Amino acid sequence: MFLTIPTVMTWTRIVAIPLIVGVFYLPLRPETCNLVATVMFIVFAATDWLDGFLARKLNQTSAFGAFLDPVADKFLVCASLLVLVHMQRADVFVALIIIGREIAISALREWMAQIGASRSVAVHMLGKLKTTVQMVAIPFLLYDARVLGVDTRLWGTWLIWLAAVLTVWSMAYYLQKALPEIRARVSR
Repeated sequence: MFLTIPTVMTWTRIVAIPLIVGVFYLPLRPETCNLVATVMFIVFAATDWLDGFLARKLNQTSAFGAFLDPVADKFLVCASLLVLVHMQRADVFVALIIIGREIAISALREWMAQIGASRSVAVHMLGKLKTTVQMVAIPFLLYDARVLGVDTRLWGTWLIWLAAVLTVWSMAYYLQKALPEIRARVSR
């Protein structure tokens, strides 16, 4: 099931990364670049929900799709954060927290799968909340203007810091869930 509709949608999130980054190198007005990158991010981020929905609806779930989906999300978020840091719209500390957590939890999940304890670090609602806050904060920061009187950079900054707090909290949660298995393996 390498090229199902849901898997192709997941691949589009990976393909989107150089497109979103590349928009800021086009000879366009900054406002236009911001708008195009924001719309692209929202459209591609929406495929995260849509590909999962279609996989279940069309009975096209696969182990490969289950692997690729979170990888695509992490690539999209990390690349966008790096763009925002480069453009001085996000603090490098926030990016380090979020990207560092993604690497650490991915490694933890891989190790837990190898020892047959992947259920202890299964996706939790706290992780989903963190992802949702990130997916709202990033387009606010990419857009970087006022909409209906709302300063998107201000709201985006607050939301990305909230995402960083949720990132640390969810990492602590996953580590706490994995700790009994870790202790059991280390003491052998």
